[in-house]
Amino acid sequence: MNSDLTLHLIATPGAVPLARHAVREHLGSHDAELCVSELLTNALAHLGHGTAVTLRVTGRAARTRVELTDPDPRAWPVPREAATDEESGRGLALLDALALQWGVIRGPGSKTVWCELELDPGHS
Repeated sequence: MNSDLTLHLIATPGAVPLARHAVREHLGSHDAELCVSELLTNALAHLGHGTAVTLRVTGRAARTRVELTDPDPRAWPVPREAATDEESGRGLALLDALALQWGVIRGPGSKTVWCELELDPGHS
């Protein structure tokens, strides 16, 4: 059985719950859902409504990798420290807290923001 999940999405506010639901059904992992939300929300905020993205989830054992690929290799995610009264700016800090590791890979005409998670052994 193939344990990978690939979704081709258009970055819209409606894509976030759709992707969360798909990841929940696929993995049963709240942490993975949160990471997917942050990656998609970041793409929506910095690349704009209507950007085509690809979400990939690979692995279901001890380590699971979540990747979001978009068509703009120049819009690099940069962690920042949000003020306590700001409503945004904490996504990459949350990703950093939940993931074992995360990073960005620049490709020709694209970039992929990825993170690796350790899932609860009860989730398969």
